[in-house]
Amino acid sequence: MKVKKFMAASMPDAMKQIRAELGKDAVILNSRVVYTGGVLGFFKKRSIEVMAAADPNQEIEQKPAVKPAVLPAAANHFKENTENSLFTGSRTSNELIREISSLKQMMSSLAGGQQVSMVYPEPIRKVMHVLNEQEIDKSIQDQVIQVLLEKWYLSGAKAKVTEVEAWLHEELIKQIENIPFSGISFTKKYINVAGPTGVGKTTTLAKMAAECVIKHKKKAAFITADTYRIAAIDQLKTYAGILDIPLEVCYTIDDFRQAAEKLKDYDLVLIDTAGRNFRNRQYVEDLKNVIDFEKDMETFLVLSLTAKQKDMEDIYNQFSIIDIDKLIFTKADETSTYGAMYNIIHKYKKGAAYITNGQDVPDDILMAGPEAIVKQLMGNKK
Repeated sequence: MKVKKFMAASMPDAMKQIRAELGKDAVILNSRVVYTGGVLGFFKKRSIEVMAAADPNQEIEQKPAVKPAVLPAAANHFKENTENSLFTGSRTSNELIREISSLKQMMSSLAGGQQVSMVYPEPIRKVMHVLNEQEIDKSIQDQVIQVLLEKWYLSGAKAKVTEVEAWLHEELIKQIENIPFSGISFTKKYINVAGPTGVGKTTTLAKMAAECVIKHKKKAAFITADTYRIAAIDQLKTYAGILDIPLEVCYTIDDFRQAAEKLKDYDLVLIDTAGRNFRNRQYVEDLKNVIDFEKDMETFLVLSLTAKQKDMEDIYNQFSIIDIDKLIFTKADETSTYGAMYNIIHKYKKGAAYITNGQDVPDDILMAGPEAIVKQLMGNKK
């Protein structure tokens, strides 16, 4: 077992040093804030002192991390070294007692077959469980946990789970707060809703139209290019009748231009596109043969939260041949896992406009933003 002390300006910096020298399976035994240098007690430099350890002989995951017969000898070796140093005055008794306790805990974990990287304070482990359950990307988890660990040790290792959850909430928001979020901007006349089949584009479009007409008092109209589903036009006709707004059906780009001319006096024109197999690149290309994307247009890509993240990424990449302004996430009521939503926003730096959580029109739609996204992720915990 290799044990070493590290000095760094911050916990993330210390973690980088530890990983570089001891590897990704190293464990933090303890840490503390120290102040060095200065003049007459002033202008001291604040640093983080971290004690870390790693087993250079650790086996691969399929085998025991350390042979049981070796554990007692290793434990006695550390115990003898630390007890001897109690009388040398090189360290305080309290520091050594904490180190011995941490080493015993680590050795016990190794004996039980657990990975060293999982030896974290209990409040940190609890929020890690939340991140894992919500399927947050590992790279994001690593960044967030480093920040939480630093705050934990700076708190004197006394913070409760609720306080660590509040730190997590704050850090998750910070990761995406500089990405633009908003609903319909009302700076463009044409509102295009695109996406694959089955994600709820038509219902979502009706909810957006209802908000424009009822809340914002806009003079709105529908155009549908979804001529592939038999019931699609009838569904949108029903919503148009309820909202008392016109509907134009387009089969070609000439139809679209004629419809745009008819609706030139309207404030907003909301466009429903056909949904087909997103893996067919030609489908997205076909959109350009029906819709004039050179128009004054704002485009929203609709993604279902019941889809796998890999599928969401494939959809985004397929539709990226048209300009995507914002994302809309649907079917929030049909899942309890929202990490993919956060991961997509974080990865592509593309903000969300709305989250839908049911079929009711004009209800069951929420404005999206960093706060709303993180609340959904954490089950409204702060």
